[in-house]
Amino acid sequence: MTRREWIGAAAGSVPLLLSHPAAQAAGAAIPGLGGAPASFGLEIRAARAADPHADFLDVCHNLQLNGCETRLASYDREAVRALRERAERYRLRVILDTPLPRGESDVARFDGAVQACKEAGAVSLHAAMTDRRYEAFDTFDAFRRDFARCQQSVALAEPVLRKHRIRLGIENHKGWRSAEQAAWLKRLSSEWVGVHFDFGNNLSLCEDPEDTFRNLSPYAIACHIKDMAVEPYSDGFLLSEVPLGDGILDLARWVAALRQRDPQIPFDSETITRDPLKIPVFTEKYWATFDDSFSPLPGRDLARVLEIVHRNPPRKPLPRTSGLSAAEQTRLETENNRLSIRYAREKLGL
Repeated sequence: MTRREWIGAAAGSVPLLLSHPAAQAAGAAIPGLGGAPASFGLEIRAARAADPHADFLDVCHNLQLNGCETRLASYDREAVRALRERAERYRLRVILDTPLPRGESDVARFDGAVQACKEAGAVSLHAAMTDRRYEAFDTFDAFRRDFARCQQSVALAEPVLRKHRIRLGIENHKGWRSAEQAAWLKRLSSEWVGVHFDFGNNLSLCEDPEDTFRNLSPYAIACHIKDMAVEPYSDGFLLSEVPLGDGILDLARWVAALRQRDPQIPFDSETITRDPLKIPVFTEKYWATFDDSFSPLPGRDLARVLEIVHRNPPRKPLPRTSGLSAAEQTRLETENNRLSIRYAREKLGL
């Protein structure tokens, strides 16, 4: 299959998107729905199998999305120029991931990377600085040291961001409860550092989604939009991204509130197709990284999330990829993304 044939096939699979005004709009990149790479991993792989030169920009363009979260293949001038030209040709706003400095010796490298991202046309930068807290650490001290590392890294990055006048969105990536992250950003008090707000991640830390939204939305500069479904299991509860509209989140109200605050705020679809995540709240290890004085998780919050789990059985069986062939997994991911994009267009105005 040639690149032209692959593009035609991809476009033909989602005709509902082609009539969206964004498909015909000219000029600058348009705020609205883009793509986050975790949502399209198998589709990216299929695109590259058809054409080794295809990448995530091609996938987002073929789906008539408005934006793309990605990274520069390199920081040399030619790679920077090529990404910017393609993004402008596709009329895609671009959010770029780039490693943050871990120490003083990394600051010069980070400065060069930020300059390259700015020249590539990035509207903001994205950083997911943590793994899943309840899996990554066995002790509270280990968590606290890592949290200090993250804060130091951002403190080193902030003057560079200010110099180049580009914002960094730190994702709530199952590492910190929202009150911890909000307190940190309040202490930092920089217009150049905010939140890349993930709609669903903090359920894994026993947060009512409304508490997460209330704490983090004032700092949001970009979003991973997703919907979540939950289900009990023996050690706690299961947590899954599901097609938009099939889960428990108040998507329409959240999107409206975020757009009222910032009409240009980007939303990138991140409906990850995988087995449900196990949130083992009834195990000792889950609680190892919480401390009543420094990092509390009140019993009332656990009770509230368990109430949410038991009162909101999934409308459909939670998505699973185990036992599926590679082709079946790709079809499931494609369908989940198609349903999410349709819902975003028809129900959320994205």
